Amino acid sequence: MLIRLFLIVSILAPAFVGAQDMPLSQVLIDGEGWEKVVDGFAFTDGLCTDAEGNLYFSDVKQGTAVYKVPAEGGDAVEFIKEKPGISGLQWAADGKLYACVAKEQRVICLTKEGEETELVNEVRPNDLVVTADGDLYFTMTPTKEIRRIDSSGKMTVVSEGVVTKPNGITLSRDQGTLAVSDHGGKYVWVFRIEKDGILTHPENYMTMRTPVADPEIAKGDGMATDVHGRYYVTTAEGLQMFDPTGRMGGVIATPDPDSGLVSVCFAGPDHAYLYVANGSAIYRRKTKTSGALFFEEPKPAEVMPKN
Repeated sequence: MLIRLFLIVSILAPAFVGAQDMPLSQVLIDGEGWEKVVDGFAFTDGLCTDAEGNLYFSDVKQGTAVYKVPAEGGDAVEFIKEKPGISGLQWAADGKLYACVAKEQRVICLTKEGEETELVNEVRPNDLVVTADGDLYFTMTPTKEIRRIDSSGKMTVVSEGVVTKPNGITLSRDQGTLAVSDHGGKYVWVFRIEKDGILTHPENYMTMRTPVADPEIAKGDGMATDVHGRYYVTTAEGLQMFDPTGRMGGVIATPDPDSGLVSVCFAGPDHAYLYVANGSAIYRRKTKTSGALFFEEPKPAEVMPKN
């Protein structure tokens, strides 16, 4: 028991600095609710942002492009055409957009002009995250794997069989911890990222709230991190928030509870808006915080100001 406790603390030691209760009242603004940004798609997914706060997304079922919504708002436009079946997106420090093309079983990167480079094929990618150093981690839900593609292009399996259905994926603010949601269980798992990029010390660190009808499966999906080190994960019960120590901070109700909640990111002006992919539509709401940007140099989590 003492060994297990030591490992947990050693993985997430930076997160405990300045740790305090982090309720939803520190994130949500009174009188601010969800507003619909776009609608009319089949199944929105793959939300991500760039340095300017523009939003990018896919329609994983029927879409034919990577779509863009300006940071200040407006209609969705085709940003990169002829790119169907994408389930995960993220901009990286090299100025390229990385994508999981689930339909074609590939991981690719794209320039702003739409030029494509295939990184790997014959894989089952779901979602991905890219560190500032250029290490790409992606989940393989059907095979219970997490894989890494390093900056040289070499792919390795860095976790297998630990997470029942690895799905959403994000980093701690300092990029020393990888967090992965389980679509087939009730935990968000965390791993220490070693200097050579391998994952060690897996822990079922956050316990997601589950439906009464299925108390063992939360359907954890897309994930995001804010500048204070809080983790956000889409689930069957709504958008769940956890503080850096893994404590539940609260659940934000799904905009449209009749549709699945699958992806989340911070975008918009100052990256202060929470965006969620919710069935055919995307919604956003302004918050008191802002999103962590992994294409920037790793930073420690910001300490919340005292009330």
